[in-house]
Amino acid sequence: MRYRARCEYDGTNFAGFQLQLGHRTVQGELEASLARLSRGERVVVDGAGRTDAGVHALGQVIAFTYTGDMSAYRLQQAVNALLPPDVAIRGLRRAPDGFHPRYAARYREYRYTVWNGPRSPLHERTALWLRSPLDIAAMSRAATVFIGRHNFSAFGGGDRSPVRTVYAVRVRKEGCLVTIDVRAQSFLRGQVRRMVACLLEVGLGKTDEAELGTALTGREPALNGAAAPAKGLCLRYVALGPRPADDKEDEE
Repeated sequence: MRYRARCEYDGTNFAGFQLQLGHRTVQGELEASLARLSRGERVVVDGAGRTDAGVHALGQVIAFTYTGDMSAYRLQQAVNALLPPDVAIRGLRRAPDGFHPRYAARYREYRYTVWNGPRSPLHERTALWLRSPLDIAAMSRAATVFIGRHNFSAFGGGDRSPVRTVYAVRVRKEGCLVTIDVRAQSFLRGQVRRMVACLLEVGLGKTDEAELGTALTGREPALNGAAAPAKGLCLRYVALGPRPADDKEDEE
């Protein structure tokens, strides 16, 4: 039977989601747990996004095919009992045969979190700490530059198909907590963290909306390829559903 579930993980001690020989990954931990429930046979786990090393997830979507006879409820309990403390699944349910979350995703939403205040040990693992005050209004204005369908070569890693459609970028501040939410059909590798790096430069008064627009239309790496640290990034949500008929984007 084919199953799907939401997956949450603290990416601090992972080399990313996807399997990598000799490295600890989320996919590796999930498959190891499922193998113990399948008499040692490998159960391939597919994900909706290949989060990088240090990136967290609240709403990653996974899918796998299980040949045992446990109910979805018992299977979820069993998998979570075998997983380490920094990864868990929830909402396990049957999925159609052939379901693959990467191709079933209508859009993905990431959140980057900045702690813009005095040192906070509780935010150390999941937020970037910046003492200097940020101009949130300027960041919000500059964020509109990214909305729409663009060639994001300046914010990607040399991808063969650099055109992506960004639906929304929202910058908010509540107390000392600054969040930058980015929603798109799919992303280039490292795209969100590079976008955030530029928005933070705007917030610090080191660049502006016009220069950001110029960087987007260019093909040279923006800010010489600088990216915000991975620990502030979280895959918040993956919306499932049919994509537009002309959607040719691919998640990297």
